[in-house]
Amino acid sequence: MQDYRVSGMKKIEAIIKEEYVDAVREALEVAGFSSMTIYPVRGRGASGGMELEWRAGTYKVNFLHKVMLMLVVKEEWYKVAIEIIVDVCKDDLTGGAGKIFVSTVDEVIRIRTGEANTEAL
Repeated sequence: MQDYRVSGMKKIEAIIKEEYVDAVREALEVAGFSSMTIYPVRGRGASGGMELEWRAGTYKVNFLHKVMLMLVVKEEWYKVAIEIIVDVCKDDLTGGAGKIFVSTVDEVIRIRTGEANTEAL
């Protein structure tokens, strides 16, 4: 029977602007983080959206298009991944550059092989 004991892993969920996705992906790959998932999402931060001007006047966009990048890494490497994401995205002076959420992962199981936890990463 497979041993499913917990071995330190972290899940990183980074909500970033769409224009940073390729640069973040490339920087993470260069550092050895090749496994990741990207979701299109819509959301807003403390600003509550943004006002735009159009020919007919001003209108408010309540939820902005963003991308959520999700990766699970060994606990000893999660701060490196976070630094990479921040370094690539922090130059945005317009606000709304994003947020990063970190949580502990209890188990990971690769379905095809049955490998568990860090071996499954």
